[in-house]
Amino acid sequence: MSLRILIADDHPLMRTALTQTIGQAMAGAEILEVSRFDQIKPVLEAGEAADVILLDLHMPGMSGLIGLMMLRAEHPAIPVIVVSASEDPVTVQRAIDYGASGFVPKSAPNTQIVEAINAVLEGELWLPVISGGHDADAPDPAQRAATLTPQQLRVLAGIAEGKLNKQIAYEMNVAETTVKAHVTTILRKLGVLTRTQAAVLASQLALSPTPPPVE
Repeated sequence: MSLRILIADDHPLMRTALTQTIGQAMAGAEILEVSRFDQIKPVLEAGEAADVILLDLHMPGMSGLIGLMMLRAEHPAIPVIVVSASEDPVTVQRAIDYGASGFVPKSAPNTQIVEAINAVLEGELWLPVISGGHDADAPDPAQRAATLTPQQLRVLAGIAEGKLNKQIAYEMNVAETTVKAHVTTILRKLGVLTRTQAAVLASQLALSPTPPPVE
């Protein structure tokens, strides 16, 4: 089944640029387009479920982050990548906090959208590089890991062992899509962007199984 991507943006030129970029990089991908927030639901409910949604925060009817929250509540299984002209760190962080799986500034090269889509489809987060120092008030890794559910901890242990999503899914007897959803949540809770970063943190916390002693 071909990849299906929904572009929700009220600017025709932006939709065209995204469509061309995705079409060139992802052969066979099916692109759906809407120009208003209220057009998203009918498209998704018409049997055209998307694998990922590219969402403009300022399109008509969007109401900014409120629209993002509504979309995530109604279609939690579909990852959303925000593509926005607003790229300040506060907006980026709020978008992630409210459920976005990625954030691509409209000022970024169009090729970055392909990187973001690939990362998000693997259950990872994708964010632009934001300058700024370490947040001294941020919880330490142990506190972050304490927010994970038992299932999420099992997935994290699998990541630390270098296992693929399908391997983790097989061992947990769940669907691979479930593992991908867990990975996205894990990255968000741990405050990291990639599986590699999560694996490093998991190893530091000894969440992966301890190897047997050498006799």
